[in-house]
Amino acid sequence: MLTINEIMKLLPHRYPMLLVDRVLEISEDGKRIVGLKNVSANEEFFQGHFPGAPVMPGVLIVEAMAQCSALLGLREMTAEERAGKLFVFGGIDKARFRRPVVPGDQLILECEVLQRRASMVKMRGEAKVNGTLVAEADLLSMLVDRPE
Repeated sequence: MLTINEIMKLLPHRYPMLLVDRVLEISEDGKRIVGLKNVSANEEFFQGHFPGAPVMPGVLIVEAMAQCSALLGLREMTAEERAGKLFVFGGIDKARFRRPVVPGDQLILECEVLQRRASMVKMRGEAKVNGTLVAEADLLSMLVDRPE
């Protein structure tokens, strides 16, 4: 559905914080998205988390789900509307981490809208590796003016 170049047109994140490599699916009703993150041994965070036993930090898995979620709202906005706005975290609930994510894993990010208001969206995010749930969370994101 969306390549990395198309994602970079929508999200302000750049390496090393851009954590969605591709969007595989967006539902017709705009309430569900499936993204992909290829977890590489070259990721900067593996240098310190943890030397000799690399594990992707849970906070970055949640961030990847949030970025995937943000793509749903951002793709519906014009470039002019996106230029002055950012999606930021408003809250994280029910976060659970089921198993470690390690180099070589392909993280599938599935996010679904639970509730949407004018400047707020609550999403349910799940991250899976080989069909096995590795992390899940309810994410609250807010659309705010971009700081100058």
